[in-house]
Amino acid sequence: MNIRTVCVLGMGYIGLPTASTFAMHGLQVIGVDINPEIVQTLQNGGLHIQEPGLRTLVQAALRSGNLIISNQPQEADAFIIAVPTPFYEDKKADLRAVSAAAAAIVPYLRKGNLVILESTSPPRTTTDIVAPILEQSGLKCGTDFHLAYVPERVLPGQILRELIENARVIGGVDRASAEAGRDLYRLFVRGELILTDATTAEMVKLMENTYRDVNIAIANEFARLADRFQVNIWEAIALANRHPRVNILQPGIGVGGHCISVDPWFLVEAAPDLTQLIRTARMVNDEQPAFVVDFIRRYVGDLQQLNVAVLGLSYKADVDDLRESPAITVCKLLTQAGAKVCAFEPNRVDAQVDGVTTTQTLEEALQDATLLVILVAHQTFRSLNPRELSKVMPGRLVMDAVNILDDSIWKTEGFTVLKLGNPPEKPL
Repeated sequence: MNIRTVCVLGMGYIGLPTASTFAMHGLQVIGVDINPEIVQTLQNGGLHIQEPGLRTLVQAALRSGNLIISNQPQEADAFIIAVPTPFYEDKKADLRAVSAAAAAIVPYLRKGNLVILESTSPPRTTTDIVAPILEQSGLKCGTDFHLAYVPERVLPGQILRELIENARVIGGVDRASAEAGRDLYRLFVRGELILTDATTAEMVKLMENTYRDVNIAIANEFARLADRFQVNIWEAIALANRHPRVNILQPGIGVGGHCISVDPWFLVEAAPDLTQLIRTARMVNDEQPAFVVDFIRRYVGDLQQLNVAVLGLSYKADVDDLRESPAITVCKLLTQAGAKVCAFEPNRVDAQVDGVTTTQTLEEALQDATLLVILVAHQTFRSLNPRELSKVMPGRLVMDAVNILDDSIWKTEGFTVLKLGNPPEKPL
């Protein structure tokens, strides 16, 4: 299929890098977003999300003239839907943005066009929801236009590299649609392009993140058992992983982000009678922030009016993404317990959390703290100097929830260090 123009709907963490990459490979690209602030920011050369190398890429794509930013679609050879798919409070998928994006394409859809859904979605979304909306154009899916599901498989912090190097699964509603999708993505993807059907591709995406979620859940459950039995979970995991067929992940404060913490629920929604393990894993990980707060309370005592400095609000290390962040949940639970929480997120100093004071600098967060809680393993936190911190922080109590501190160094400076998964023998 000869593709010269692409319209990408959704200028978020996936849509914007994808649109810019296509533009830098010679296609004419229309990047669409319904948020006027995002549109204006991008049109003015700014950026509303943080990702290494993305600013340079976007600005180069705009300067080339191959990328234009708009608030509505235009006619194109191919359309890519890359909008968010969050879930409702009952954990069911919110596909309103996907449906709205598909409907927005209808007036511009022409014979021979290719439409691709990249948004993570429950099985059969492409065939049962997107296809009927597009057919409101009067065109027949699989006959008059191609339709495929192509899940993104990138890691925040490495999106630009993985967008090009990772293998892509291309699921068409028919063989011709899958082949059309392959023709588009091979313009820049160096990884293998694997063709399948749309529902299999949807399932693959959900399986990948569910697999991770289940494995994180067992690590978190092991940490709870270690706490019960007074075992150092970090030592225990290191010893267990010496087995040639065992690779236990590290426990933590829960699971966040827009993928691993969300996608398994799409499988639970689609087949609740077959997903007992997946549901349980989700519950374990969702309950982990409460376990962290209970751990602190058990060894520190009453949290009422306790001044707590929290380091890290993003959902994982070295990114600015706060979506579904368990660190934010921990902060909110601490405030509900009566603590006064002051948080510092170096990658999003403008972050706002209800009930929590956020600061522009580490020193501001520490100045009144009795307890320091490290929730995210940012690289900058790994090099914290306890001697320097002791000059700013009045308290000498640290809770390391991500196992990045060398206890012995901190203890020589007068700090008491609590570690999730390595409980002290008795309350402090």
